[in-house]
Amino acid sequence: MSRIGRKPVVIPAGVEVAIDGQNITVKGPKGTLNSTIHHLISATVEGNQVIVTRANDENLSRSVHGLSRTLINNMVVGVSEGFKKELEVQGVGYRVQKQGKDLVMTLGYSHPVVMSDNDDIKIEVPDQFHIVVTGIDKQKVGQFAAEVREKRPPEPYKGKGIRYVGEFVAHKEGKTGKGK
Repeated sequence: MSRIGRKPVVIPAGVEVAIDGQNITVKGPKGTLNSTIHHLISATVEGNQVIVTRANDENLSRSVHGLSRTLINNMVVGVSEGFKKELEVQGVGYRVQKQGKDLVMTLGYSHPVVMSDNDDIKIEVPDQFHIVVTGIDKQKVGQFAAEVREKRPPEPYKGKGIRYVGEFVAHKEGKTGKGK
């Protein structure tokens, strides 16, 4: 049996979980999330816990058991605490700023790169070298942060670009210039 799937999801105070067949709705202080779980998986609310069980021991059931439990847990954590990804910009002349709902990035291109936040995602710029992406949906926060990073990924020679805070970028040695 799945070690992750066996663990119950603890529902904190202020969070409501409603299960209607395969549809799950989680309401909390930060918002509401809806999801549909796999038809081989069933979830029930018992007290202040969500118990996730599978129909049988086939490979497909076993593979989606832990996944379904983790997705439900991410919904509960998202509506109660939220998720956050932090990025940092490194490079001479590289900087970011917030203009209204837009994130304006100067990344060495001939034009500024503009990205807008939406209802699900909030962008904060504490200083001109850091970006904080927050939201209640873990997948959307991670996807938006990856799209921001994609605008100028860190390069291995000088380390310039946008990287996650704490991300290690292995540096390569450049050409030596010695030759015939």
